[in-house]
Amino acid sequence: MIRLLVAATLGLFTSLVGTKYLIRWLTARNIGQSIRDDGPEGHAVKAGTPTMGGIAIVAGGVVGYVVSDWFGGIYTRSGLLVMATFIATGVVGLADDWLSVSRERNLGLNKRTKFGGLTLVAVGFAVLAVFHTPLQTTIDFARPGVPGIEVGKVGWAALSILLILATSNAVNLTDGLDGLAAGASILCLSAYVVIGFWSFRNPEIYDLPHALDMAVVAAAIVGSTLGFLWWNAAPAQIFMGDTGSLALGAVLAVLAVMSDTVLLLPVIGALFVVETLSVILQVARFRLTGKRFFRMAPIHHHFELAGWPETTVIIRFWMMSGLCTALGLGLFYADSISAGLGDEPAPCVGEACDDDAGADESGLRLDDSGLHGTWPSDTGLVDP
Repeated sequence: MIRLLVAATLGLFTSLVGTKYLIRWLTARNIGQSIRDDGPEGHAVKAGTPTMGGIAIVAGGVVGYVVSDWFGGIYTRSGLLVMATFIATGVVGLADDWLSVSRERNLGLNKRTKFGGLTLVAVGFAVLAVFHTPLQTTIDFARPGVPGIEVGKVGWAALSILLILATSNAVNLTDGLDGLAAGASILCLSAYVVIGFWSFRNPEIYDLPHALDMAVVAAAIVGSTLGFLWWNAAPAQIFMGDTGSLALGAVLAVLAVMSDTVLLLPVIGALFVVETLSVILQVARFRLTGKRFFRMAPIHHHFELAGWPETTVIIRFWMMSGLCTALGLGLFYADSISAGLGDEPAPCVGEACDDDAGADESGLRLDDSGLHGTWPSDTGLVDP
């Protein structure tokens, strides 16, 4: 628990302070966001707002994760790989943002180059995860083995690649209003803090030796995104750009695959799913019939053009995201109950208690302060 608090606090402080100085640096050099001509008319006033704020999100997440392990923690291969993927997708986004501001047009990397960069990162993650981390090559909902659809190493890698590409672009599409993507990402990542820590505290149900490190990664990024949101809230003083949106989307995807909750991610991140589907439906219908489903896609712009103030759209979408996150966590907890979490024997009282009561066959002991004992080296929690 201390590591989680340290990671979140350091991520928050680093991003909060870092974003402030990033705004000053970008403003002094007249580096700002260009606004598309075909966007909502009310967005024209945002032209020139500093962008690339995702730099602070990534930096805060890295600092929070790295330093937190000095407090009695350990670095796992899984945690380092997730963080490396977070950084790498941020670099792809940074290249796109830099080209956009340097050309003074809202056009960065072309679609093929951006897709190629993201695919390269996704493939790198999948290959390293398959061969260097303890994972199960199954498609699961809330824990390993449920439903436990075996897809093999190649299938698992392909699924991971597709999920990274889809989720990173989904968050990118959602990042169209001040603070919308940042707030929704905080809610979704907070769910993975809970999932990781719960999995760590209940090893008899969840076979995830790297669960605690996944929770620490998520906590660090929650803190850094919250620190950024202080400056990104409407009216935004800085935008996260593709640097932030691609990194946040990718880390959500890799947390899902590494925690065996791939099928739960669409519930937790339902807002991102809806935003993406609105674009797909809009484009498909327009190409087929020349007509549109919405006034403008993604769907948050539809409600803007319907007369909703921007802050109303943002807050209501945050509320929907929060409800979906709560639903996802509820389903996760319900599954743990169905797995027998509530069937533990009643604690012994008095002298009848044995010193080893509560220990399982591996020598682990669970009490209110956490797990005690020695983890076998082949679990992957302590890397060789």
